[in-house]
Amino acid sequence: MNLNSKALIITKLEQGLPAITPAFGATLAEACAICLNNQGYIQGIELTVKGEFTSVFKLYWQDVTDQMLRCWNDSEYTTAQAAYGIAFLIIQELTDYTVIERSRRGTGFDYWLGKKGDNSELPFQNAVRLEVSGIRKGDDSRIKARIKQKLEQVRPTDGTVPAYIVVVEFSNPLAFIVKK
Repeated sequence: MNLNSKALIITKLEQGLPAITPAFGATLAEACAICLNNQGYIQGIELTVKGEFTSVFKLYWQDVTDQMLRCWNDSEYTTAQAAYGIAFLIIQELTDYTVIERSRRGTGFDYWLGKKGDNSELPFQNAVRLEVSGIRKGDDSRIKARIKQKLEQVRPTDGTVPAYIVVVEFSNPLAFIVKK
């Protein structure tokens, strides 16, 4: 156990973020709970952050019900939604950014990040792109391959603003972050 790890309370997503409604945040929190429960984890399991940042977080989530299990029966979709939830919370913790808008389909990335508390009239002036991917069970080579794939995916909008690529792997809780 790492004594320097910080708590990451997944249900805080239910409070919402500038571009995440409380209802959508609650949905993401449920997906996280399903993925973590699926691995047989208990509260306080450590998630390691590697890449651009190095950190450890103890994860805490809501209890999983039978109804939730039936609702979140699509493993691939659930993993993707859970990865968003983890990525949003980690970005909030490790950077000065927060999620300010969902990107449109075809841009090559998922969300726009902006400075926390920045209420300027030019909302994308200090923006960063965010691309997120989730893997329910994978090894280092699969994570590296996914990072490579996502770096290629955001390439069409390179040269505009920086990008964070976050790959969340749930079987050995890891978030790998690359800044491009």
